Amino acid sequence: QVQLVESGGGSVQAGGSLRLSCAVSGYVASRRCMAWFRQAPGKEREGVATISTYSDTTYYADSVKGRFTISQDNSKNTLLLQMNSLKPEDTAMYYCALKSTLGCMTVADRYNYWGQGTQVTVSS
Repeated sequence: QVQLVESGGGSVQAGGSLRLSCAVSGYVASRRCMAWFRQAPGKEREGVATISTYSDTTYYADSVKGRFTISQDNSKNTLLLQMNSLKPEDTAMYYCALKSTLGCMTVADRYNYWGQGTQVTVSS
């Protein structure tokens, strides 16, 4: 059974940094894309960043471009999100997700596996 477990969330002041990790375990026949999504109370789940498992090609939402960096370790079993210059509007539950089919995108229902989420709170 595939499991995705996020860690690294917490509370920081605006301008601070956090590093989120997502540990992937279990057998997956195909891993095409991994992504970080976030969801704030009362808002829809938003795609923050994606990375192609094979090419390392990345994509960032405009709201985080230049501040967040998505990466994966060589074994492809850990997904990372380095978040710098955090803003109060970054406050949300952050989820990692794995997509088994070809193509990276920020459409949540295209992802096959999800973690339970880790809370990020940024105070002004």
